[in-house]
Amino acid sequence: MAIGIAVALILTPLFRRLTQDIPVYLILTFLSGYGAYLLADALQCSGVLAVVALGMFYIRINTMTPELRIQGAAIWDIVVFLLNGLIFILIGLQMRSVIEHLSGRSLITLSWYAFIICLTAILIRIAWVFPGTYLPRLPARVRARDPFPPWQHAAIVAWTGMRGVVSLASALALPLVLANGQPFPQRDLIIFLTSSVILVTLVFQGLTLPLLIRWLKIEDDGGSEREENKARLEAAQARLKELASKDGAKAEALERVSHYYESRVRLFSGRYSNNQDEVAEKRFTGMGKLQLDLLDVEQAALIKLRNDEVINDEVLRTVQRDLDLEWLRLQDD
Repeated sequence: MAIGIAVALILTPLFRRLTQDIPVYLILTFLSGYGAYLLADALQCSGVLAVVALGMFYIRINTMTPELRIQGAAIWDIVVFLLNGLIFILIGLQMRSVIEHLSGRSLITLSWYAFIICLTAILIRIAWVFPGTYLPRLPARVRARDPFPPWQHAAIVAWTGMRGVVSLASALALPLVLANGQPFPQRDLIIFLTSSVILVTLVFQGLTLPLLIRWLKIEDDGGSEREENKARLEAAQARLKELASKDGAKAEALERVSHYYESRVRLFSGRYSNNQDEVAEKRFTGMGKLQLDLLDVEQAALIKLRNDEVINDEVLRTVQRDLDLEWLRLQDD
């Protein structure tokens, strides 16, 4: 983990200098994970933990511009999807060889090993989640801001211990041979058992999770939506506070922008307190629908200009990007 953090500390100044060079920045974020892994592995440490530490460090710093976040999110969604698929393809390709090397053990023995390991993984998570949920909240000052959750919620968290790519990557990362040239002991068995745990947890726990949720009668308490409304409320209030300090701004522009953010404060304040302002809701809903309709008109006008060869594709994409960002903002409201 120290290696991952060290790599992040070294690269962070470089990231801050590359914010305007989006392709290089995104490629570097991709390669830095491999660099941390290879460095840790060369030092006979856990490459997986080094990459996890690197990623968690990146989360805590803010070096990305809005444009970087928009493009990076789209690229990383595709990369994560492809890597997830690639990992499972690799295990599929290796499974035949793994099973052949395990031919000395009977199917009953292997099944028994897999059952014991899967049961242990599931029970340990259950045994860990409940104390981990309630023990930190024993002090009254902690409970004041973060009260005890219902035991049903803890039960859901305990049951969602599905294993996947990280477990599989850890197993596949085991070396084929030791430093003395001898085969890594039980490597094929470890890969087989890891695959068994992934299969059992994804299929058994994954398919039974909806049944457990219904049995425990758990419903969405709106917590995520409240947090989102709280975030939007605080952001709008911060903007109003900043506008109040702009003495040199033009009065007309300042009044127009202030009126807009005052409306947002009323809207999200009502949503956050579950006491919605119907006037603000109707105004924002109507305004949002009108703006979305106008964006469709603008999109159609742009395409017509391109088709009539008044503008080229590059200009079309530049203006479309602004319209798309505006569409995303309106969708969030």
